[in-house]
Amino acid sequence: MNVRTRGARLAVAALATGAAVAVAAAPATASAPRFLKPAELPPHPSSPWYAGPVTAGQPDPLPMCVGQSLPSIASHRAYWTEMDTNALQVTVVERDARRAKTFAAQLRKDLATCAQKLEKEYPDITASQKYYGRLKVEEGAHVYGVHTEASWGASDIALFSVGRDGRTVTVVRWAQLGDFRHAQVADFKATTVTAVNKLY
Repeated sequence: MNVRTRGARLAVAALATGAAVAVAAAPATASAPRFLKPAELPPHPSSPWYAGPVTAGQPDPLPMCVGQSLPSIASHRAYWTEMDTNALQVTVVERDARRAKTFAAQLRKDLATCAQKLEKEYPDITASQKYYGRLKVEEGAHVYGVHTEASWGASDIALFSVGRDGRTVTVVRWAQLGDFRHAQVADFKATTVTAVNKLY
């Protein structure tokens, strides 16, 4: 997904060039949870997926909707294809399950109000969203979709999920050009289940 700037720079598009950022960043510690492999992402019809290293700290730029809630103890991995599709996984290991539960609830709150906040922050953006339900994996995962359309014609679709296993929380984001018709919801749900199952 191409980075766009024209009064608004949406993080749903910002990781299309995330490969260079991810490679330059410091690698995460060996104790970090396991992350998705490129082949575990929703299949792209004309390109393989590629991935940067697992990297300590917050992603840069921060992803829309959930970025402001991500702590410095996060670790992340960026993914991309040869086309206008990219993905991101961010994982946070909290001190205990109670704190992880609270953090996951905050991320879900962020996603539940994402479209409204985007329209308020970026007047030239129209946003809408859908909730795709809860997945039965470990302590549960929730899936959301957010569509943004800019006044100059850009249209982007992103899928997000928040899942938890014990004291570990993960956020997965998939994004590409298009709208809700182009969202690979079933494939993304399968990716989310895989991601949560790979946590501690």
